[in-house]
Amino acid sequence: MRTVVAIRRLVVLAAGAATHLVVVPFMLFGLLLSFGLGMVFLFNPIALQARRLTEHVRRRTTLWSGVELAAPYHPAPPPPVPEYNGWYRVDRTLYKTPRYPAWNMRWKWLINDPATWRDFLWITLNPLITFSLLALPLLAVGYGLTSAWWLAPWTAPFGIAAAVAGLIAVPWVLLLHDRWTRILLSATRRSELQARVQSLTRARVNAADSQAAELRRIERDLHDGAQARLVAMGMTLGAAEELIERDPQAAKALLVKAREASAAALSELRQLVRGIHPPVLAERGLGDAVRAMALDTPLNVTVTVDLPERLDQPVESAAYFAVSELLTNATKHGEARNVTIDISKSGAALQITVADDGNGGADPSRGSGLRGIERRLEPFDGVLAVNSPPGGPTLLAIDLPHAFADAVPAKKPMPKWMIAVVTLCYALAWLPLFPQGIVAAVFKIGQFVESDGEIMRAWCLALYLPEFWQWPFIAFMIALGTIMYVAATVLPIWHSKERWMKEATAGRPRLGC
Repeated sequence: MRTVVAIRRLVVLAAGAATHLVVVPFMLFGLLLSFGLGMVFLFNPIALQARRLTEHVRRRTTLWSGVELAAPYHPAPPPPVPEYNGWYRVDRTLYKTPRYPAWNMRWKWLINDPATWRDFLWITLNPLITFSLLALPLLAVGYGLTSAWWLAPWTAPFGIAAAVAGLIAVPWVLLLHDRWTRILLSATRRSELQARVQSLTRARVNAADSQAAELRRIERDLHDGAQARLVAMGMTLGAAEELIERDPQAAKALLVKAREASAAALSELRQLVRGIHPPVLAERGLGDAVRAMALDTPLNVTVTVDLPERLDQPVESAAYFAVSELLTNATKHGEARNVTIDISKSGAALQITVADDGNGGADPSRGSGLRGIERRLEPFDGVLAVNSPPGGPTLLAIDLPHAFADAVPAKKPMPKWMIAVVTLCYALAWLPLFPQGIVAAVFKIGQFVESDGEIMRAWCLALYLPEFWQWPFIAFMIALGTIMYVAATVLPIWHSKERWMKEATAGRPRLGC
């Protein structure tokens, strides 16, 4: 079944390569006109069309492999902004409309992006690479099917084996094509860094805005709450001071009111401090802080916590207030009765799920408190996933992928198929590499075919083939044996690469932000 799927995908790749054969001449001719004859206005549509083609290839590669192939392009330039006089400036030239400045910025963006030229290179070379890779299994199958007829009868089993090997190699051809595609079309380190810088810049702006809003909220709460009560308490104490000699009972009543006002002001200050950073969060950690918060809500809240260690304080604070906002939404807007909160660690990630039986309909795009949660999680690369159909129930998931930065992935056992492949490669790699490869090449060079050489020749299948096929078969055997040894060595390393890299870098100092 796997081979049938691979053959169908190879047909799709061949059709795509044939399409590129038609596209490449027009693309090269357009680039020649753009830079050879100065028709630069043709470059933008050619580059954008190339990006559409490669974007389709990325989606297809992601679908087939299950591993996302991210776009490598630099962030698009922002739209032109007019100056104070309403004109748009490009270098030393002013324009009335944003049309030319926008085109110029887009042209510079496309031509200065290395990914644009890698797209052109991939589209140009893809037909050659694809048809070359397709030739490998096709030649093996074709040779295997024909050798059984025009060679000696005893070569028929070998021909059938070659045909079967060609069919088995089809998935590997797909893998090679996937690697070739990822080499040129995947995101480079530079593009990833630029995207990361843009994301961090946006997160910094959002964090600054959130901090300013938080300061305004604290100032408003102090002004309208505790400060007003303290002012009223001072006036009450002043009035009591005047009445204490003339009317002691009235002064006593005013003192009682002042004491009640001080208690209310103290309670409001405690609530304000708890809203800034709850003491239980600082002392007991995220799990106990969420449990304490659940006790203060009118809902029936079930909290499950599986955290083997404490988180960094900024991460704990962000997660705590995100859960607090979700509980508030469930109480005020969702009209829920039962809420389930699950907090757990998954590798280096902190995962939080909040489920309620409310009315549903939560949507971050409508500017609700969910957008505030996303902004709060953004500096930590956090993601908020929402599943809230109208009528409920609502399921919200928070994922902070780097919450446990020093976590080392647990060692996972190798799959059985990988163990079988490694064992088979180590056990049989010597056979094609040495007797059927290197030794056969030595005999072929020395023309060792007399007397005792005939005895040694019986071990070398290549020397029984027609003269035309002997060297290709020897080269194939040497390559096969080498590939088997490399596969037996690389597969265990590939299986444990994440853990090894984490262990290698676990002791290195990290810069805080």
